[in-house]
Amino acid sequence: VIVHDVNELTEKLFPVVEAMQKHFSAGTGTYYSDSIFFLSVAMHRIMPKEITQIIQVDLDLKYKTNIRDLFDEFDNFPEGAVIGIAREMQPVYRHTFWQYRRENPQTKVGDPPPDGLPGFNSGVLLLNLEAMRQSKLYNQLLEPAMVQKLTEKYHFKGHLGDQDFFTMVGMEHPELFHVLDCTWNRQLCTWWRDHGYSDVFDQYFQCEGEVKIYHGNCNTPIPED
Repeated sequence: VIVHDVNELTEKLFPVVEAMQKHFSAGTGTYYSDSIFFLSVAMHRIMPKEITQIIQVDLDLKYKTNIRDLFDEFDNFPEGAVIGIAREMQPVYRHTFWQYRRENPQTKVGDPPPDGLPGFNSGVLLLNLEAMRQSKLYNQLLEPAMVQKLTEKYHFKGHLGDQDFFTMVGMEHPELFHVLDCTWNRQLCTWWRDHGYSDVFDQYFQCEGEVKIYHGNCNTPIPED
């Protein structure tokens, strides 16, 4: 077991993610402490080189299977993919990309699965650190100028940290991501059902199959066994 000091990590992270914080943070401006919410984005830059793969998970999860099985998903990464992540199961990005969607009525951005691009949820992340280090494309996308270019193209302003960054990048470069089955991150939050999207909510929220990990996001109770 290796314990990492949050303050030390934040110090290393800040220069890498400072530029993206203003686009994907809840606060106004760039808070030094906020950069920990972007840990996954630059994990390959701050972890020792001998660490090649990491699973990063939220705390509000309940495991229904052996987490070891999730590591097998690394073997399913297509060539060029650097991160494994499940789709967002609410129409949050249908909402966030409203202006881009209005200007591009034929887009799949923000549309529900299976054909749409609903965005990602970062509650369960597979980070292939070695692939992240070697991917020229991924590291280019971390550059402030590229972040600015994409946020302007998509009129994007989010508040969910790394999840927003991965979602925006995924709209432009889906080949960087291995999409996990929804059963690996079965989100339970239904906030958007009651906030203007009841008509389409179930298209995002449905998940077939035996749940492997429950995610009680937005403080949603997780079912008892």
